Amino acid sequence: MRQSRLMPEVNAGSMADIAFLLLIFFLVTAAIPKDKGINRKLPAECLPGVICDSKIKEHNLLRVVLNSNNDIMVQNDIIAIEDLKDITKQFLDNNKDGSCDYCSGQKFEDASDNPTKAVISLQNDRNTSYNQFIAVQDELTKALFELRKDYAKKRFNKFPEDLSAEELKQVKAAYPFILSEAETK
Repeated sequence: MRQSRLMPEVNAGSMADIAFLLLIFFLVTAAIPKDKGINRKLPAECLPGVICDSKIKEHNLLRVVLNSNNDIMVQNDIIAIEDLKDITKQFLDNNKDGSCDYCSGQKFEDASDNPTKAVISLQNDRNTSYNQFIAVQDELTKALFELRKDYAKKRFNKFPEDLSAEELKQVKAAYPFILSEAETK
């Protein structure tokens, strides 16, 4: 009787096929998370030799500050996030100088001259939560959208999604979204 000194082997020829099929299965079925982003147009680059700082009158500046406790301060008053949209609309649509014929503001002395001169300054603390920052951005965007929607309805008797490119351009020019996240002086 002869004894075989060879060890029994496992046929691994199909292992590569199985691994490949598993890889394909997980790639196809796995959900790839999509991060939310903020759709903002960045300002144009400042050319060398051109002074790009602009002086903004204090009453044309709405200061929104987020602290490390996620509290929202507007013009040094702590407010609830639910109030931010209405405060922003009132500030943008104020028409202090009377130059805006489509504005319906109350002409407060401490609010903007008109929407084209209004600037929203948003500053946040290093420890502000990302969710609170996004929530504030959303409220500011909602305020602007409502103003633009009302303008489109009055001026063109259309909703914003029904406007032509030229009409949409006019609506955006009437209510521009001027947001500054730079340190204000």
